[in-house]
Parts: sequence; C-alpha cells; structure tokens
Amino acid sequence: MAPLVVTLLRFGFLALIWIMILIVVMALRRDLGVGQRTRVAAGAAPTSAAPPAGPSEPERVIPHRLVVLEGPRAGTELPLAASPLLLGRAQEATLVLDDDYSSGRHARLFPQGSRWFLEDLGSTNGTFIDENQLTRAQPVEPGQRIRIGKTVMELRP
Repeated sequence: MAPLVVTLLRFGFLALIWIMILIVVMALRRDLGVGQRTRVAAGAAPTSAAPPAGPSEPERVIPHRLVVLEGPRAGTELPLAASPLLLGRAQEATLVLDDDYSSGRHARLFPQGSRWFLEDLGSTNGTFIDENQLTRAQPVEPGQRIRIGKTVMELRP
C-alpha cells in the first residue's frame, strides 16, 4: 500500500478511538449526575422574601437498614452504610437473593447525599418500586416497597 493510504488509515483509526472515548466520558458524566438537581433544589434558599404559605415540610426520615419482607430471605436485615448494595443471585452480591426471577446482578441500591436511589442493572424481569417498574435510577423513601421477583423489601429508619 502507498504510504499516504497507510497514514490516512492510521489517522482515521485514531479519530475513531477519540470518538469512542468521548462517548464513554459523556455516558459516565450523565450516569454520575443522578440526583444533582435534587441536591441543588433542596439546598437552595427561597427567592422571595415572603414567608412560606403552608406548614413547614416535615424533616426527612433517613433510613438505616434494608428489611426483606417477603420471599425466600424474609426477615433478613442489612444495615445501610455509605457504600452501595448489589442485589441479585450472584455470590458477590451484598444481598444474595434465592429467587428464580432475579438476575445475577439485578439491581443496585446506592446513597446520593441524604437519599437512597435504586437502579435496575439490565435485569430480565425488572425492578419495581411500589408497582412501578424502574426505567432509570429512582429515589427510594422509607416505607416504599422494592420488589425483585418474589422478594419484597423496604428501607426503614
């Protein structure tokens, strides 16, 4: 091949690699940005000088444990710390689910500020919060039911 063709192929390959790197960086930036608007809105000061019209919002209850309510692992409690919890059938999961309807790496429960979020990791049968199937990471409040297959759990203070 002519040296010019080889050089053009090299530059084309290099450009393709840089495009792939930019796509990965943008995807990571989007994924790590979960909850940013919530934190900003919760910490923002009111813009008007008028007092709030209604009663003040009750203080948020911070959950400290994950409790399995129904399914093969009913009665199991896990303390919530600063690290995420992996839920699924895989042995490396934080909560190993003995449930035929769960995937190996089914879902991830992770803290973001003072809130906990649940994210489906591409499972076959889906992850649900109060009968609503997750399509993206969603905040989970204490008392809301999390369902993975036949396993039902909730966050508690």
